[in-house]
Amino acid sequence: MVTTSLATVAPTTDSRYLNRELSWLDFSERVLALAEDETQPLLERVKFLAIYCANLDEFFQVRVSGLMEQASAGVTSATPEGMTPVQQVDAIEERVRAVLPRVESLFSRVLRPELARVGIHLVDWDELGSADRDVLAREFRDRIFPVLTPLSVDPAHPFPYVSSLSLNLAAIVRDPQTGVRRFARVKVPPLLPRFLALPDGSRFVPLEQVIAAHLEALFPGMEILNHHVFRVTRDADLDVEEDEAEDLLAAIETELLRRRRGASPVRLEVHTSTTPEVRNLLMRELDLDQTEVYTVDGLLGLSAIASFVELDRPELKDEPWMPVAEPKLVAGEHRPDLFSVLRSGDVLVQHPYDSFPASAEAFVEQASSDPDVLAIKQTLYRTSTGSPIVRALIAAAEAGKQVVALVELKARFDEQANITFARALEQAGVHVVYGVVGLKTHAKVCLVVRREESGIRRYAHIGTGNYNPSTARLYEDIGLLTADPQIGADVTDLFNLLTGYSRQREYRQLLIAPLTLRARLVELIRREAMHDDGSIVLKMNSLVDADMIDELYLASQAGAQIDLIVRGICCLRPGVRDLSENIRVRSIVGRFLEHSRIFRFGSAERGVDYYIGSADLMPRNLDHRVEALTPVGDSALRARIDEILELERTDDVLAWELGPDGVWRKVPTDRGVNVQERLMAMATERSRGER
Repeated sequence: MVTTSLATVAPTTDSRYLNRELSWLDFSERVLALAEDETQPLLERVKFLAIYCANLDEFFQVRVSGLMEQASAGVTSATPEGMTPVQQVDAIEERVRAVLPRVESLFSRVLRPELARVGIHLVDWDELGSADRDVLAREFRDRIFPVLTPLSVDPAHPFPYVSSLSLNLAAIVRDPQTGVRRFARVKVPPLLPRFLALPDGSRFVPLEQVIAAHLEALFPGMEILNHHVFRVTRDADLDVEEDEAEDLLAAIETELLRRRRGASPVRLEVHTSTTPEVRNLLMRELDLDQTEVYTVDGLLGLSAIASFVELDRPELKDEPWMPVAEPKLVAGEHRPDLFSVLRSGDVLVQHPYDSFPASAEAFVEQASSDPDVLAIKQTLYRTSTGSPIVRALIAAAEAGKQVVALVELKARFDEQANITFARALEQAGVHVVYGVVGLKTHAKVCLVVRREESGIRRYAHIGTGNYNPSTARLYEDIGLLTADPQIGADVTDLFNLLTGYSRQREYRQLLIAPLTLRARLVELIRREAMHDDGSIVLKMNSLVDADMIDELYLASQAGAQIDLIVRGICCLRPGVRDLSENIRVRSIVGRFLEHSRIFRFGSAERGVDYYIGSADLMPRNLDHRVEALTPVGDSALRARIDEILELERTDDVLAWELGPDGVWRKVPTDRGVNVQERLMAMATERSRGER
């Protein structure tokens, strides 16, 4: 049985909680388990391994870097489970080092040979014959050599800046006349393909090996004594004091430049063949110690194997899924009048099963071209290049409509893209704002104000995911389209809070963080604790907040039955006698990233409250971000949510369960219920009128 476990490398003062960072590593190992799953198509396994490696890179850039900063600053305060920053860094190092051989073995001994068996060969330079080497020599001369910049280190040339996650060659060269040895660094160009295809189209050679084979062209007349591949990970978190920033846009741009050029190193990866001379030199120049060096027996930067997933080999991938249009949003060959549809009732969509272009995008596009629409207000946390929604907002502004876009500049790793979108929107006449000082705006809301015969009417879309057509094909998310007057009034008030000055703290229907969300969730949990048939079902990405966890523990002790579906981090320890014996925790990890947040409180006899929205149960979401949850009132839509949650709770193909010992265990497959496959089938049935 495959398991992932909580490391117990440090004493805990309160065993009620699991450590956040180690829980994230548990999640990452559940992703790795998909890459190890022999029932998955081969290129899907490659994809999951690439995702695991990319996620680990980000973990070091953000989470580990933050802990290292705290440790360096002498912070000794402990997290709820009792670990100091130093203890957490040590525990992370132990866990990551323990998993690295598993990752290397999976790729070198399993996936690489399997790829070769189906005609996708990753070959080393040493395996090539003279004809292939001649081909790559021409490629080097024509396309690679002009891009390279060798940087030597000597009294006149200080050690060069090594950018985060870049792949590099460290070369030791010697002047044959003087005998002087020097260190030089060559950056592997990130904009060139990592794997160069040979003419037969089935064999690929790592770019760094081609460069290494031609180092003499970069150092003519010098002896190449040895060369080694290395990689540096740097702190990637932004540090912007908004209260002191007169221009947030300029402040973010300055901080992005600092992140690119001056962020502190947090990890050095070297190949096992790296000599002590080079290893020690890199450690000294990067100011890293032995605990921050990770030795890799294989390819560095293994996330690059994601490029193989793009190969035209459909037989090695999951069968493509084409999202279907929600039946209410289809009118023959043409799109219906969405405003007329919403006046007759709310519409719930679940991506990627339901089409994003036919719902959220169509909503904004129709509003953009409708002459009776007076205003469109939209939050943008993450979107994509060439976003149809951004184009529609620009078109609406150019048509004279009042258009407001709340662009969150601090969306991690999307800061530069959001700056670009913000400027394009401003140039078109869109009123662009950046939210509330001190808070990220994470809410996913869009408001349309329309002039109608009966007067002004407001329409809204409130979702759990970003307005991003690319991720909408990969992330499972839910959105509500509604003409409910109270929800529309709440969304109006929310935008007034985001764009102007407002001290409003009460809302009619929406739960808004950091104003009303935490208190209302606590109220709902306590309500269920008071009843013999108390029932709570929560689906989210992460459960971290200690106060919310304690409320769930108290409800469990009072007899409430609690089911938690937590994709990633879970700091609650379920199934503990007299503490959490009525709490069950499971995680769904599969083809689509489970991203929606669904909150269900109550029983059929007493009535049930349903909410969907943008917030996880983490301190940052509840207290330091603007989040929005909306109730779902329509009985048919509530029944659909119940159906989704029941499938999530009965899945035995993709599901893992968390035990009281802090260990995640794969649920044994008995009935073969795959929630994602079932939801695809159900979407197809709805589109055909069979449901």
